[in-house]
Amino acid sequence: MKRLDGLDTLRGLTLVSMAAYHTCWDLVWMFGMDWAWYRSRGAFLWQQSICWTFILLSGYCFRLGRRPVRRGVTVSAAGALVSAVTVLFLPENRVFFGILSLLGASMLLSALLRPYLLRVPAAGGLTASFALFLLCYRVQNRTLGRLPLPAALYRNRLTACFGFPPPGFFSTDYFPLLPWLFLFWCGFFLYGLAPRPPRPLAELSLPPLTVMGRHSLWVYLLHQPVIYALLSLLFR
Repeated sequence: MKRLDGLDTLRGLTLVSMAAYHTCWDLVWMFGMDWAWYRSRGAFLWQQSICWTFILLSGYCFRLGRRPVRRGVTVSAAGALVSAVTVLFLPENRVFFGILSLLGASMLLSALLRPYLLRVPAAGGLTASFALFLLCYRVQNRTLGRLPLPAALYRNRLTACFGFPPPGFFSTDYFPLLPWLFLFWCGFFLYGLAPRPPRPLAELSLPPLTVMGRHSLWVYLLHQPVIYALLSLLFR
């Protein structure tokens, strides 16, 4: 299937936004810049816009891929690599079940459940997935909607993968299956409603951004080391 340049361009634009956000993160948390705005609601919404776009795009493009299991294994392995590197070299900024681990697990689960997901009407699936996403949004804070959840669910790192982190758990990038798998499925069902994006988006092509979007995994893996190296040179 021919790649849709518009989707790659949108992904590339989101990668640029992500790199800018992570530059700010490095300045505040690794280079000690006192920047109150970065802890504000506006910065949080900026961060959420990036991850929402990535997850929705991944769910949508899952329906376009030919080898979803291989892709899921590759992305999961990349997520495990990020976790291992941060634990070994940056333990104070360690990553456990970050966005790459989420996307890889979501791809593998969706590949397994695809025959059943395809039986769900697209509009109903999209509505139900988004409702479940909102319902489970604060599961890691021990609430389901407004209902408190039992502390027994929050036991160890395995439960943390599902959205139930144990006491004292810490990760600088944490996207558990609950609620984020449901946002991935929003993208999955959105494809059923609109299998081809609107023509202006489908045909949009800004070569640097489009190329970045085509190689998004490599850009994701390399952007933080490059940013950190440049900032280290600048501050030195």
